Amino acid sequence: MAAAERRIGLAMDFSPSSKNALKWALENAIRKGDHLILITIRPEAHYEKGEMQLWEVTGSPFIPLMELSDPAIMKKYGLKQDPEIVDIIGSIPKQKEAEVIMKIYWGDPREKLCEAIDSIPLSSIIIGNRGLGKLKRAIMGSVSNYVVNNGSCPVTVVKHHHE
Repeated sequence: MAAAERRIGLAMDFSPSSKNALKWALENAIRKGDHLILITIRPEAHYEKGEMQLWEVTGSPFIPLMELSDPAIMKKYGLKQDPEIVDIIGSIPKQKEAEVIMKIYWGDPREKLCEAIDSIPLSSIIIGNRGLGKLKRAIMGSVSNYVVNNGSCPVTVVKHHHE
């Protein structure tokens, strides 16, 4: 990987906190020539046949930007788009001269994000934080906390501010 080429991962579940992290990345992290890789984790499922069965262990192939705006393709992966997110990611190539692609994994978000860091490989990763209270975080576990402590690249956690 050339010194100028950076692969920035962004955990994307199309939630308000991941949308907030995307906006933060656009304003603060993405530079000309970067590759922004949206990493989506779907629940583990058992597929009987077809592409999903092939990708269950290694994740999907990289999905180019033009396919991210196609509702039929996103439905194929079990994703429901947020029009605002589609607009934001669609503006990145023009605004920042950066490439945007997506990769989908199936399984536990904590483990799969750490796996993505090494398998892609990523220069850094940005994760939104839902701002759970101490009790909910203790019960549910914090994905961002796990990745900060176990990821092998710099991790930026963007806190979600409730309005």
